[in-house]
Amino acid sequence: MANTKSAEKRNRQAETRRDRNRAATSRLRSTIKKTRASLGETKGDDAAPILGTVQSEIDRAVRKGVLKKNAANRYKSRLAKASKATV
Repeated sequence: MANTKSAEKRNRQAETRRDRNRAATSRLRSTIKKTRASLGETKGDDAAPILGTVQSEIDRAVRKGVLKKNAANRYKSRLAKASKATV
């Protein structure tokens, strides 16, 4: 329980940030799941536009501070590898 006005404000700010981060994380995970599913269905060069959208979403998550840079690079690398495996 907050005892001061500044502590109450910090609690409000933390709640706002938590909600925003949760939404961004959910959006990122959903996009990655959809991409993995669609990569299984597509062949070869058709995967390039799908891969571009998910990479953009991953970069957005890094800018927002939801995902760390190395984790983002790992996700992108694994997705690219998966898209090449469907050829």
